[in-house]
Amino acid sequence: MTEELLNSAKRKYGQAEVYRVRSESHPVSFENNRLKEVMMREQAGVALRVISNGRIGFSSTTNPERESELVDRVGVLAPFGSEAKFQFQGQQDAPDVPAYDPAIENVSNKGLIEKGQRLLDAVLAKWPEALCDVRFGRSMAEESVENSAGTERSYRSSGYYVAIGAQLIRGTDMLNVWASHSSHNVFGVDVEDRVLAEVLEALDHSKELAGAPSGDIPVLFTPRGVAATLLGPLLSGFNGKNVVTGSSPIIGREGEKALDSRFSIYDNPLLPGASGSRPFDDEGVPARKIGLIENGVIGEPVFDLQTAGQAGRKSTGSAQRGLASTPNPGISVVDISAGDTPYAKMLADMEDGLIVEGLLGAGQGNELGGDFRANVALGYRVKNGEIIGRVKDTMISGNVYTVLDNVEAISDRPEWVSGSLRSPAIRCRGVEIASGGDAG
Repeated sequence: MTEELLNSAKRKYGQAEVYRVRSESHPVSFENNRLKEVMMREQAGVALRVISNGRIGFSSTTNPERESELVDRVGVLAPFGSEAKFQFQGQQDAPDVPAYDPAIENVSNKGLIEKGQRLLDAVLAKWPEALCDVRFGRSMAEESVENSAGTERSYRSSGYYVAIGAQLIRGTDMLNVWASHSSHNVFGVDVEDRVLAEVLEALDHSKELAGAPSGDIPVLFTPRGVAATLLGPLLSGFNGKNVVTGSSPIIGREGEKALDSRFSIYDNPLLPGASGSRPFDDEGVPARKIGLIENGVIGEPVFDLQTAGQAGRKSTGSAQRGLASTPNPGISVVDISAGDTPYAKMLADMEDGLIVEGLLGAGQGNELGGDFRANVALGYRVKNGEIIGRVKDTMISGNVYTVLDNVEAISDRPEWVSGSLRSPAIRCRGVEIASGGDAG
């Protein structure tokens, strides 16, 4: 069916591309200490994109009986589409990136329910007053891209995940903690227990409230804190769409030393097992490791075919899309290089400081300019190298480029956050802290 659709579109428009996806997911969820749902979801569909008279025509359907209508439909829509700044690319050698684990086929819903109940019971055994949510799930997908220039690619992927959340309500104080992990591969009890330990540790650190710190003190971002605070403002500057619109702060700065020389961050879709790893992007362009920042030096942005053409560059193999949307550049797997300081020493060296695990209302301020400003949803006060309690009514703000140029230490053991970010802990200066009052 794909070949017939592609040939028909090629005859009519010259340049055409067919993107096809089929997916199946099996989520199991516990909510407020009870099993809530066991489901199976399926999606299948096809998208057709053409270049007609220099403009992009695009349409998609999930109804197999209406696929033939796409050829005429894209022609009607093309005059209203964006001006095409690219041509479809021919077949290129792609790396071998395993994204499918056959063991996913042997995972049963019954088994996921038993795993979820075990984790739920473990949380409630230590915190019987908690409201606990647990989610397990598995998925399988197949994606293919074919175009008129000769690209013909397909691959299978699998997904497996666990997420645990716990809520404690004590009068007017409400605490939410969470942890999760996902992978292309089925993982074992050791990973489940690691996620469980993160939740229990967070609850334990939060038993006491502590007064919010102030002044010029170090802030330690855990790997989850890096994801919640620093990652969004930083990565937005490397999105090719922001580069071509002129809103990225890295324009004209490639090759410039801008951050601490110990800081390096990559988009690495070649990491085996990581959620988001893949052999090629959603336009069939081979995936590769991209140095966004290396030893503090600004590297290259990420582009799909269209934004690369607009910028006069080449695609970095970074196209991402949904079935109902045209491709856009995006980050697949974030990999931040480890430092040389043990986490225990990073903590012990803090005479007075703040640990940030999560934010509430992240994204305030000029994120495209690298700014962040939000309330701390989960954070801890540190005194004399020890965590003394959780902070409340505390806001942090700053600029990610300034903060990452004031790095004090980077931990020597990076951790996976939700399967698509591998990050160490980072201790910095340059973060402004505002308190709504003494919480302790």
